[in-house]
Amino acid sequence: MTIENTDTTTVSPERAARIKTVVCEILEIGEDEVTETSLFIEDHEADSLRAIEILASLEKEFGVVIDQAELPRMVNLRGVHQVTAESAGW
Repeated sequence: MTIENTDTTTVSPERAARIKTVVCEILEIGEDEVTETSLFIEDHEADSLRAIEILASLEKEFGVVIDQAELPRMVNLRGVHQVTAESAGW
């Protein structure tokens, strides 16, 4: 199953799993605790520093550059998938 976004980007199941692992490690939560739409700040008590850590870790993991201006879109896994896919050109 490929995760398709509303635009032309897609995230393979393998990439989606890697993204979820990175996010959960930084937020210090179990992978069963986060959903595509659960909000990092409201539901998982993340702060802005964690968001920057997620961005930096994804850049390193996938060898991409993600503009910090995209942080407001990276509020849940769905947003992280979209921003990462767009930045990587998937």
